[in-house]
Amino acid sequence: MKNENKNILYLSYDGMTDPLGQSQVLPYIVGLCGKGYKFTLISCEKKERFEKNRAIIEAICKEHDIDWQPIPFSTKPPILAKYYDIYKMEQKAVELHKRKNFAMTHCRSYISAAIGEKLKKRFGVKYFFDMRGFWVDERVDGGMWNLKNPFFRTAYNYYKKQEAGYIANADMIVSLTEAGKREIQKWGSYRQAPIGVIPCSADFELFSLVDSERKTAARKLLGFSDDTLVISYLGSIGTWYMLDEMLEQYALIRKKYANARFLFITPEPPEMVYERAEKFGLAKEEFVIKFAKRNEVPVFAAASDINLFFIKQSYSKIASSPTKLGEILALGVPVICNSKVGDVAEIIEFTDSGIAIEDFNQESYERVVNHIPELLRKDPASIRQNATDYYHLDNAIEKYYELYKTVLN
Repeated sequence: MKNENKNILYLSYDGMTDPLGQSQVLPYIVGLCGKGYKFTLISCEKKERFEKNRAIIEAICKEHDIDWQPIPFSTKPPILAKYYDIYKMEQKAVELHKRKNFAMTHCRSYISAAIGEKLKKRFGVKYFFDMRGFWVDERVDGGMWNLKNPFFRTAYNYYKKQEAGYIANADMIVSLTEAGKREIQKWGSYRQAPIGVIPCSADFELFSLVDSERKTAARKLLGFSDDTLVISYLGSIGTWYMLDEMLEQYALIRKKYANARFLFITPEPPEMVYERAEKFGLAKEEFVIKFAKRNEVPVFAAASDINLFFIKQSYSKIASSPTKLGEILALGVPVICNSKVGDVAEIIEFTDSGIAIEDFNQESYERVVNHIPELLRKDPASIRQNATDYYHLDNAIEKYYELYKTVLN
């Protein structure tokens, strides 16, 4: 007999009032509500964003009958604050389970997984581990944890042991990439739990296909002429995104295309770009740097001829799915990027949407420059269409629905 209990506890250390919560958590939950599941959502909310965006999230949750249980995100004392947050989330989860009898916990990333694993052991609740990348190794690869420091080395070893438990005890594992899935299957902790692959989705309604009218309007808004070759970058800078290498690539493009300009759509201060640009002989006038709210991003990005992003290559990045790639392809904009990050190179090839270099050197940069005429000839509608199966939110929701059924039935 099938399990008719469709009460799901969704645990997220990321806040719903964060941009990530609004783009990569709530849309999935809303879609699954439409499939008959009833959600209780625990998230950790940062004070300033909570005050600013609370009403928006409450309205969405009320409309879809989602029981949102926000918990204040702690910042002090450092490190211990995280453990306090985990404690608060766990206490809330246990209290709610005793009232609601959850069939499953959907755990977004590692901190939530610690709670899901405990609920499984204590109450027999099914445990769905939505990994969102190799969190522990990301701390090291991203430079946050220096393993020469005994404290961070201890933390790394502790969390790797925890990670092994999260993998071994899961009823379902979700990887963002096929490359990540293949790696997990090699781990000694892996116990044959099914692994689904669901990349970060893009909102194809918000990031709609750019036509000539929208492109012209965006260029006028940003001060670009019709004959400017607009190279764009979308998102944060630092840690994973290789500003120096992107500037070096742009400088080489600029030598051949004197009409090129670099558009940054980023929350970072412009000075961050200008300071590094001097190293490559690039003046401020080369750049247009704009901060954009989420609904403004596609408005500005519509000015692009080509989008450029380079991501640091590392072990942990094989499990990463850059959200920006799906959004860019949804707009129909061709891409210059790099391989050895998740499934990026395979996606670029599958969608016929651009070029992915393997190495950051003069030869690779020159190959990109020589490739630009071909990039400019690509059909935006074809790029978008080819990316739809891979990145469309509706397809991701359908995949989650099938995985939920696998666990619960």
